[in-house]
Amino acid sequence: MPILEVEHICKSFERTEVLKDISFSLEKGQVVSIIGSSGSGKTTLLRCLNFLERPDKGVLRVNGEVLFDAGDAFTMQESEIRRKRLHFGLVFQSFNLFPQYTAMENVMLAKELLAKEQPDYKAKKKEIHEEIAGQAETLLDQMGLSDRKNNYPHQLSGGQCQRVAIARALALQPDILCFDEPTSALDPELTGEVLRVIRELADQNTTMIIVTHEMAFARDVANQVIFMDDGIILEQGDPRQVFEHPKEERTRQFLSRFTQG
Repeated sequence: MPILEVEHICKSFERTEVLKDISFSLEKGQVVSIIGSSGSGKTTLLRCLNFLERPDKGVLRVNGEVLFDAGDAFTMQESEIRRKRLHFGLVFQSFNLFPQYTAMENVMLAKELLAKEQPDYKAKKKEIHEEIAGQAETLLDQMGLSDRKNNYPHQLSGGQCQRVAIARALALQPDILCFDEPTSALDPELTGEVLRVIRELADQNTTMIIVTHEMAFARDVANQVIFMDDGIILEQGDPRQVFEHPKEERTRQFLSRFTQG
């Protein structure tokens, strides 16, 4: 059974169709790279998967559970959406760290907020806090930031901020980790830092969806590549097939921009 099933997802903003009948699936431990020109619908697709946007049509399933069905009002209740959002961890292109919190506090925040909703929180507050702090330290160490845990975002480089954002996304142990252009705001050296971390996660069989303009990375790290154009999946398949033998003319035109010269 696929870990993720996306079936016939559509999304419009006013009269503009941004996603047009999007369908694909993802197996546990796989990585899918989503490529395409700006405005092709890639970010909107990720936002629909994370319930930051609500699709107009379609069905989303994770591990066989229906997370969203446009024909079932129950799946659209806010209380249900909050719970189901936990299946996904999202890393934004501009980090979106809270400036008033340290790296450690940014990683801990979501888990502590969830812990406060548990009935035994007050009785076990210290124990729970220590456990969450220990998990955050482990994640920051994995990101190579153990010596930066008490720094605030303005004291960190862009690459370090993005690595904190990755640790934060991993803190809730999501089924699927989603990246929205994670290196677009970084210079080449810092881009390399972040891509190395994502490669390590792929080597650890982390299930991931990565929207990126880093074509060599998209080809090398992915099990599946999806090319989006004008709100549709125009081509998808094995990275070698898509990059070396694209079937669609628009795919060839898009990829030629990265090979010219």
